[in-house]
Amino acid sequence: MTHIVAEPCIKCKYTDCVDVCPVDCFHEGANFLVIDPDVCIDCGLCVPECPTQAIFPEEDLPEKWAEYVEINARLTPDWPEITAKKDPLPEAEEYKNVEDKRSMLDESAGG
Repeated sequence: MTHIVAEPCIKCKYTDCVDVCPVDCFHEGANFLVIDPDVCIDCGLCVPECPTQAIFPEEDLPEKWAEYVEINARLTPDWPEITAKKDPLPEAEEYKNVEDKRSMLDESAGG
């Protein structure tokens, strides 16, 4: 199994999770992070580090965010790997608790 980054990450992109990942499985988009399902070892270290509670074991992913399994897998090859913590997006605090952000997902690569 793998862990999945879901909708709460959109427009926040906190990278506390990246700092604790032992296998560098995170990839960075313009306003979102994804986890490479082929690299993730399902250790769970990233889950408690996420300030927006956006990371879930795949089997515990809320049904309303089921599409993020495909989104993480699809975007991983096109986005650069991120291996060190960075500042969150400037609007992160404003969007941290906003719901229904799917339409705000920018699928372009970040970095």
